Amino acid sequence: MRPSTLAARPSRLRTAFVGALLISHLALWPAQAQEEAPAPAIAATGGDLIGYSSIHHPTIGRDGMVVAQNKIAARIGADILAKGGNAVDAAVAVGIAEALTLPRAGNLGGGGYMLVYDAASKKTVAIEYYGQAPLGVTPDLLLGADGKVDAAKVQSFKGVTVPGTVAGLYEAHKRFGKLPWAQLIQPTIDLATTGVVMSDDEASALAQRKSAMSKDPSGAYKVFFKPDGSAYAPGEVFKNPDLVWTLKQIQAGGADGFYKGPVAEKLVAGVQAGGGVITMKDLASYKANVLEPIWSTYRGYQIAYMPPTSAASSVAEVMNILEQFPMDKFGQGNVATMHVMAEALKIATMDRRYSGGGPQWKTPAKGIASKDFAKERAKLISMDRSLDSKTLTALDPHSFEGPDTTHFAIADKDGNVVSNTYTLTASFGAHVVAPGTGFLLNNSMGNFDWSARGASLGNKIEPGKRAQSTISPIIVFKDGKPWVATGTPGGGTIIATMAQMLSNIIDYRLNIAEAAQRPRIYQSGIDGPLQLEESIPQDLVAGLEAKGHRVERSQIIGSTQSIMIGPDGVFYGAADTRRPDAAAVGVRQF
Repeated sequence: MRPSTLAARPSRLRTAFVGALLISHLALWPAQAQEEAPAPAIAATGGDLIGYSSIHHPTIGRDGMVVAQNKIAARIGADILAKGGNAVDAAVAVGIAEALTLPRAGNLGGGGYMLVYDAASKKTVAIEYYGQAPLGVTPDLLLGADGKVDAAKVQSFKGVTVPGTVAGLYEAHKRFGKLPWAQLIQPTIDLATTGVVMSDDEASALAQRKSAMSKDPSGAYKVFFKPDGSAYAPGEVFKNPDLVWTLKQIQAGGADGFYKGPVAEKLVAGVQAGGGVITMKDLASYKANVLEPIWSTYRGYQIAYMPPTSAASSVAEVMNILEQFPMDKFGQGNVATMHVMAEALKIATMDRRYSGGGPQWKTPAKGIASKDFAKERAKLISMDRSLDSKTLTALDPHSFEGPDTTHFAIADKDGNVVSNTYTLTASFGAHVVAPGTGFLLNNSMGNFDWSARGASLGNKIEPGKRAQSTISPIIVFKDGKPWVATGTPGGGTIIATMAQMLSNIIDYRLNIAEAAQRPRIYQSGIDGPLQLEESIPQDLVAGLEAKGHRVERSQIIGSTQSIMIGPDGVFYGAADTRRPDAAAVGVRQF
């Protein structure tokens, strides 16, 4: 019956027709109800994990879980777990693999930060392996004729810090690894030899960098583009024989295979030929730092944060400020919640001026992360109006001291957990490759403060110094055991992303996947705009503007890769869909 015919019938007939349809559907209801009955929720581990009260659900795995921005690397890590490796073994394999499968961020030529929970000793350690300024750096190395930082120099061999990734992975394996080091490098050697199939996302990302990489014709351009100069298309096979050679040196020699010998010689020759200042001495003297985490709590949950040179203590500060407000009663994703989050981020932005790079600067990280400091800072927040640089006063945290980047999270069946974030700084780093090595180099020298006055107290460029970073891998503990491992790329947006992720799982009891997918905000500086992802409803903007916020729409913010561990030992993995090709891979999945 056509809608127009039905509409033309008297109301009485129309009602009878609708009633008949309703009765016919009701007759089917009992069977449908049995088929679609909601699965029981597991509320004790963070909201509805597998039932029907959430839109997004995590990947469920047993005997171990790997969550990474690249699905090929995640599968390699899960395979290492299946072969008897532990979480650190898998972390080494994933970290090495992403240098091939995710070259925009995965790397050998960058640096990062790793948190490791060792189940045998029940201890958590932080491994800092960020880029280090060469000893020969000068205050004008990256400056142009106008005395300001020259972006072209940052995106060149001059912008390269001493890479830390291989040292960091090797240090973790030396302390906690189970399988032989060589076994963990072999999957990437095999894949780089036979070739990796280009995904749509990776092919597109590389094609967009053609102009930048063409400025390094004998290095990056030669490695990542075809001999005729064309880009690889989705589905085509990319091989990297130079990377195979480098990995074989690392496989045989461990960290020394990278920082000494033929790889180091090629790296130094390429950097210096391009105007950079890294020497063999810089490489040979590089060490990963093994440190105690910065510990804090949020509403009773113990949280391990990275210590400096990471600015993760700023995440702790934001959480401690949020703890002064009834976030759960405000509700998730409304004006009050976003306002308090934005204000806390403004305060943390100001207080980050006390963060800096070592060894020359000692960041008062425990002061920044202290509860008493946060209580004082929270007093600045009004629910009626937003802060600006005129009303946001400084407070020295020293007196509160007590005696493209990518993240992957890994947990194994024995209780070991790794939360690791590493980076080339910019997407594809400096867009340069030392000829013959096959891997991209970072542009992390641009992270230092190059201004003559040194606006940042502790981040002024100095020889042998490591820059501060917003990178903030996190492990959350529940009842004394690791509960959530999470982290994100995103540069300046990392602190905001991590704060919202933690609030989502603790304040709002969302499952790990739901927490990852909820819309995010980012407060850009103190007087800058409050950036909202497109999925935040427009009708909330007026309420934020009424409080004095200058609102702008943003592209995606962050890309968390996370694992939640249930009380029964089941793993719940959440790969953030904001970045294509991410995956959560369990050792056993049904």
